Amino acid sequence: MPTSQKITQKITLPQELVDSLKVSLTGLPAFTSEIEKKINDPNNTVTQIIETILAGGIVFDSSDIHIEGQENDAKLRVRLDGVLQDVLSFDRKTYDALISRVKLLSEMKLNVNNRPQDGRFSIAAGDNSVEIRASILPTEHGDSVVMRILNPKNLIDLEQAGLRKDLYDMFLEQIIRPNGMIIVTGPTGSGKTTTLYAFLKKLQKPEIKIVTIEDPIEYHLKGISQTQIEPDKGYDFVSGLRAIVRQDPDVVLVGEIRDLETVDIALQAALTGHLVFSTLHTNDAIGAIPRLISLGAKPFNIGPAINMVIAQRLVRRACPKCAVMEAITAPELAEFKEVLSAALPELNQKGVTIPVLDDTLQIARAKGCDYCNNTGYRGRVGIYEAFRIDDEIQAYILGSPTVPGLKEIAKKKGMLTLYQDGLIKVAQGATTLDELKRVAEK
Repeated sequence: MPTSQKITQKITLPQELVDSLKVSLTGLPAFTSEIEKKINDPNNTVTQIIETILAGGIVFDSSDIHIEGQENDAKLRVRLDGVLQDVLSFDRKTYDALISRVKLLSEMKLNVNNRPQDGRFSIAAGDNSVEIRASILPTEHGDSVVMRILNPKNLIDLEQAGLRKDLYDMFLEQIIRPNGMIIVTGPTGSGKTTTLYAFLKKLQKPEIKIVTIEDPIEYHLKGISQTQIEPDKGYDFVSGLRAIVRQDPDVVLVGEIRDLETVDIALQAALTGHLVFSTLHTNDAIGAIPRLISLGAKPFNIGPAINMVIAQRLVRRACPKCAVMEAITAPELAEFKEVLSAALPELNQKGVTIPVLDDTLQIARAKGCDYCNNTGYRGRVGIYEAFRIDDEIQAYILGSPTVPGLKEIAKKKGMLTLYQDGLIKVAQGATTLDELKRVAEK
């Protein structure tokens, strides 16, 4: 089993550049102006331009930087709090130079422009080390580059995940079990890996051996054995997982379940004394069960092996500097009561504090200011749904389970949907109703 990933190039951002951008970047217009100045000054090199782009992305806490070829020019965009924002357009000469520089840093082939390429490099910015995962896709008007910024400062503890008290208690109860499987579902960019790493951080101690197999390793955790698949060398999730279970682990993280062989080995590991964490692409928590069955997993293994399934999304937080608290409207209040009223008594018993749902309730409205780049939002918080698999659900899984049937049982046992959890966060002032409706369905 490979013991480490390929060593990547490391560049160091000038400290004076990072410090000056922390002061000058009061919003996206300031970022646009900074890059325009770099591009328009003939004394600046492409290295200085790309350093400014990367440093700005880090200062803004952007998750991705996009450089896209257009018919006559090129465009720079950044993803802030999950939403793409235009920064500026620039000339094709600068675009070509930037593409070549990214390929060079990421150790991609400079003369290849007719097929996708992937690479990575790391950045030293002060006392912080940031990984950049680069992807290049050939398009009609040239290469499209996306640089994913993997900043270790974004790793959180479980207490910072925005969990309701009942969910926090349930997660804590499940992750300290000696065996079984916990699956986190959601689309790309929904925070699944961050949640799993928060679990690992909570469990990490000298007497527990934790091993991960990922594609790729996103964040490096001290004291944990991490391995990265290399499919072109025959090292995939299946072969890696087979090797890992011979390493005497207590906890195993499988980056993603993609096929029957991976499912089977992961389920067997969960049934034979290991605690297994993994992710799956489904729309909700309930959908994980039929998804596993569609991959070919045996229902008589699924029930006993899986302890809990979680689904999550990330919603943008209402900007703390400009959001306005306004009285809830009558239609909004009717929706809150329709969706939440039945769940309130049990939530109150579990110590979850929710404002009274009446016409005195005030909820946040997004406005916009320099601090939030005129979006009305700054930062993100998770919304969740989760259910435990008990004897009743195990029995149901054995008999050709349906999504509506599973959902009905889970709701009877206290599961709140993503939308319900989101409404609670709206009632608590963390986000807006518009933002919730953008991310989750009722």
